[in-house]
Amino acid sequence: MKRIIAKRTLKEFWGKYSNAEQYLKTWYETAKQADWKNPQDIKNTYATASIIAGNRVVFNVKGNDYRLIVKFNYQRQWAFIRFIGTHTDYDKIDATTI
Repeated sequence: MKRIIAKRTLKEFWGKYSNAEQYLKTWYETAKQADWKNPQDIKNTYATASIIAGNRVVFNVKGNDYRLIVKFNYQRQWAFIRFIGTHTDYDKIDATTI
C-alpha cells in the first residue's frame, strides 16, 4: 500500500493496550510494503483475515483479543484504518459501515 491513513489511531490504541503494540507495528510495516490488488492478496498474507462488504477487511490482533478494520482502495493503493478495539467494542459496531 502506498498510503496508510490514520497510523495515529494505532499508536493511540497501543498506548492503552501495550500487548497489541508489536502486532500492530508488524501489521503496519507489512501493509506498507504490500502490493495488495484484491482481497485474495490480503488473505494470502493474513489467512485469518475476514473479507467483508465495502472493501473492508477485519484483522484479528493478538490471537483475536482485538479487531482491526481497514477499508482498502486497491486501485489507489490506500488503506484507511476505520476501527481498532477490543472484541467487546467490535461487537457493538457495524463493521460494514464504520
